[in-house]
Amino acid sequence: MRVASIDEGFEQTFWDYVNQDPLHYYFFILDLKQRREQTKILLALEGTKVEGLMLVYADYIVQLRGSRKAVEKLLDRVDLEKVELQAPLDCEDLVLKKYRPQAKHEMVLMRLGKGEENIQVNHELVRLGVNDAERVAEIMREADPEWWGEITAERQKERLERRFWLGIKRDGKIVSVGSTQFVDFASNIGVIATDERYR
Repeated sequence: MRVASIDEGFEQTFWDYVNQDPLHYYFFILDLKQRREQTKILLALEGTKVEGLMLVYADYIVQLRGSRKAVEKLLDRVDLEKVELQAPLDCEDLVLKKYRPQAKHEMVLMRLGKGEENIQVNHELVRLGVNDAERVAEIMREADPEWWGEITAERQKERLERRFWLGIKRDGKIVSVGSTQFVDFASNIGVIATDERYR
């Protein structure tokens, strides 16, 4: 098995592979399309067959997909001091050989096709903007200090500009927030957070 960058003539191989299951490779596709200069993608190849992929975004976010053998090979290429890493559950032991995480989360991919949704609006929603950054950051920090504990209003302003944010207000104060990003092949709900007093 060999590891190669998509920049070594394997970009079409990458696209052919990820387009078979674009939701599973959502961030691989999104980051390459929208932030290519900050994105590196490596393939683990057995001959011409893709056995695994690795996304490195902004030199600290790493996502791995594939067989154990592929993930192990790809992990050998990770040489980052600070890393936020996502790998298949059955490869946890391989990751733990290399890194000692401060926090560990299990992520679940849930899919909903167009027309399958059952939208129920029980509260009036308001569109949020950069002026709401401080309150949005506060709600997120309180809702999950481990995941969002270091988020600042300044960083949140950037997110409010880039994504579609909605909120619920009570007595004029934002108490719940959510965000998504609309792209041509899928959307991703990136944040849902509610003030504990209103859950």
